Amino acid sequence: MKTLAFVHRSHIAAPAEAVFAWHARPGSFQRLAPPWERVRVLEQTGGIREGGRVVLEVRIGPRWVRWVAVHSDYVEGRQFRDTQVEGPFAHWVHTHRVEPDGPGASILEDQVEYALPCGGLGRALGGRIARRMLRRMFAYRHTATQGDVETHQRMQQEAAMHIAVTGSTGLIGSALVPFLTVGGHRVSRLVRGHAVGLDCIRWDPAKGVRDVALLEGLDGLVHLAGENIAGGRWTAARKAAIHRSRVEGTQRLCEVLARLARPPRVLVCASAIGYYGDRGDQVLMEEAPPGNDFLALVCREWEEAAAAAAKAGIRVVNLRFGIVLSPAGGALRKMLLPFRLGAGGRIGNGRQYWSWIALDDVMGAIHHALVTESLGGAVNAVAPSPVTNAEFTRVLGRVLRRPAITPLPAFAARILLGEMADALLLASTRVMPKRLQETDYRFRHPDLEGALRHLLGRTP
Repeated sequence: MKTLAFVHRSHIAAPAEAVFAWHARPGSFQRLAPPWERVRVLEQTGGIREGGRVVLEVRIGPRWVRWVAVHSDYVEGRQFRDTQVEGPFAHWVHTHRVEPDGPGASILEDQVEYALPCGGLGRALGGRIARRMLRRMFAYRHTATQGDVETHQRMQQEAAMHIAVTGSTGLIGSALVPFLTVGGHRVSRLVRGHAVGLDCIRWDPAKGVRDVALLEGLDGLVHLAGENIAGGRWTAARKAAIHRSRVEGTQRLCEVLARLARPPRVLVCASAIGYYGDRGDQVLMEEAPPGNDFLALVCREWEEAAAAAAKAGIRVVNLRFGIVLSPAGGALRKMLLPFRLGAGGRIGNGRQYWSWIALDDVMGAIHHALVTESLGGAVNAVAPSPVTNAEFTRVLGRVLRRPAITPLPAFAARILLGEMADALLLASTRVMPKRLQETDYRFRHPDLEGALRHLLGRTP
């Protein structure tokens, strides 16, 4: 069996011990998984130390393939290795190394020895594909590692926090939990139904928190739960469910927090730039007045529902999220298939502004809000470079190397989606992250093309 070798190295502006500790904490695998890949973690035991084991399912074409890896050759602070004992490769040994590279810096190296199935035929048919897959994957992994480690290093003067999260299974929540745990924080999840695990707290947005005592002494709470705004046409019943889940759910939660003997120091509560409504090319800062459509009404009352927590002395941050970009969900995922088929293009006249933010910067903005004592009230969580829909679709087409010449007329969008089309696709909301910038938040992905290339694994 002929084995092949792949090596990827990166300089990271953090000590080797910090980079290695990041890999050793719970959640590192989830943070390293490229969002364009479909991977399910079935089992993890023993961490990265000798004998640790991880069982995955990986989507390859139409099939889910089981992948079992065992860790070995652990060297504290410097190295660990995982070997495939079951999976899609004929041979796979992956060595992770971290070495010092001067004061406060290190070199991260991933070395993979691998062999494809079916011998020479496998190499002939899949060799180039496998190598391209490895280049894309490790470029993403190193960028993600570097961003996470450097973010947490900048905040190293802050003590580790105990943070509760609602909506932990959604697009944002499922990324936020591992982001916080690899940074050394403890995370408790507020979950509906049966609570599984030591760090789960039962709650129901319609009824409140069952295990109130478990909220005592938290350092912070991130409230993301709510009915999916883009989950279907806005019938009267659906609009009522959207309003109820965000406004009433937030109000009940905040009333519970206000009654605690030891409430959290900070509540980071999700909101959305829908607060501003359709505002043409007007540049919108946090002090801009709200719009007057359904979504603006929901956002305004959603933010006001946190008043009980603020009155109790809890620092409340209402993060107004823009369009969150990730191929794992949300608007970008829905756009990928038509664009890959060459059927993508501008929506309506294309002149409406789309204020967007990459998922990694959503995590960063939440973390920044948790640890920045001067932040309170409304904070725009958007990248500093909003673009028109026409520009967005041109850039996405360029990144995917596909034409973006098939427009979706406004009337067709309204036929397909009804009122939701006007609020989510055709409205123009040109928002700037004034308060994030004033408090020295550093965006990982400030420009659209760089963000899309990272998220989709598409190097220039």
